[in-house]
Amino acid sequence: MFTVDLLFNALIAGVLLGGFYAAVSLGLTVSFGQLNIVNIAHPAFIILGSYIAYMFNSLWGLDPILSGIICIPVFFLIGAGAYRLYYESFERKDDEALRGLAFFFGVMFIIEVALIMVYGVDFRTVQASYIGQSWKAGGIGVPTRMFVPFCVSVAMFGAVYLYMSRTFNGRAIKAVAQDRLALQLMGADPVKIKQLGFGISIGTAALAGALLIIIIPVEPSVGRLYIGQVFAIAVLAGLGSIPGTLVAGIVLGIAESLVSTFFGPSWAPAVAFGILLLALAFRPQGLFGR
Repeated sequence: MFTVDLLFNALIAGVLLGGFYAAVSLGLTVSFGQLNIVNIAHPAFIILGSYIAYMFNSLWGLDPILSGIICIPVFFLIGAGAYRLYYESFERKDDEALRGLAFFFGVMFIIEVALIMVYGVDFRTVQASYIGQSWKAGGIGVPTRMFVPFCVSVAMFGAVYLYMSRTFNGRAIKAVAQDRLALQLMGADPVKIKQLGFGISIGTAALAGALLIIIIPVEPSVGRLYIGQVFAIAVLAGLGSIPGTLVAGIVLGIAESLVSTFFGPSWAPAVAFGILLLALAFRPQGLFGR
């Protein structure tokens, strides 16, 4: 039954969920939107970040968000190494279209199988002081397990946006797929710039994975559920737009929350693909595309 409180709760939950969706999609915005690398394995790196946060939390009681921040440099190096392998194997030979996509599918399955072998297929959770609490005002509630990840997501967006817009390397990452020759004339190595950009994209997955396991329990294959969302958000945002990714994530989160609340959760998974189809039909350049 429709009530005003139910509507406001659905909207608040949608905004908070959308902030998380945006954090999950940020790395793909960089790799797919700015570097033209279709990293289909990005959700698998996020799940890897979730399991590392789980390991640190279960062994030493470390806060999952702190675990994600600590792992960012490690994931950056993994991303930089993965791009170098991708470049030497496919991109340098102009063979990245289909075989490069198969490469990332392989990476995704390797991560998933490795996690299954180590942890099994049981769902894993973490413990933190803000998990299980909520702020309430009348009939409206704000769960802290959603609010804290939302705030961290916005902070991560701010940091990446400032780096991309205020530094030479950040602007070079945005330019490398647009005009490679002009970038070389400015004294930058496009391969090293793309390696830096891909490292950043995978680095964001460490923190996004920590946020994921705060919100929901995870198991190795749960990353597949987010493939549709991350690509829908990247396209809806306008490929390569970091502010657009945040806005698109919130739009998708609100839409899913409203549909789940008033029509049933079984309809929610179709929302991302519905929004993607509408975006491609009526605004293929995305909300913030040029």
